[in-house]
Amino acid sequence: MRLTRYTDYALRVLMYLAAQPDQFCAISKISADYGISHNHLTKVVHDLGRLGFVQSLRGRNGGIQLARPASDITVGEVVRTTEDNFMMADCTNCVIVSGCGLNPVLQEATNAFLAVIDRYTLAELCQSGTAFMTLFPPHDAARPAT
Repeated sequence: MRLTRYTDYALRVLMYLAAQPDQFCAISKISADYGISHNHLTKVVHDLGRLGFVQSLRGRNGGIQLARPASDITVGEVVRTTEDNFMMADCTNCVIVSGCGLNPVLQEATNAFLAVIDRYTLAELCQSGTAFMTLFPPHDAARPAT
């Protein structure tokens, strides 16, 4: 199974925010730290806000932060809301679908994958938030938040 880039970026943003629970973070800073297009990340963040994962604050000291505790957000929840489907193979128009045993096996594998990622929260992914954030340069106090 392969997650879309969109889901990858959504998880990265949420992990970044989970590692700094008491701060509002600028999208421009997250974008620069990860080397991701600002425009693309803005779209992802907008959707994360619409889905209730992040909240934003406008103004000079504004930015985004998690809308609820990282311990209340599972990886499975994020993946389910950001992925369009989990179809591992397109069996819809296949000529052998009526007699093939592959589809149930792939469905079982998908269910196992989802069961595993349902067991982990954002907080667990960033248990050592300080160590995680040392991967990024410090915030530039002179840079305005977006």
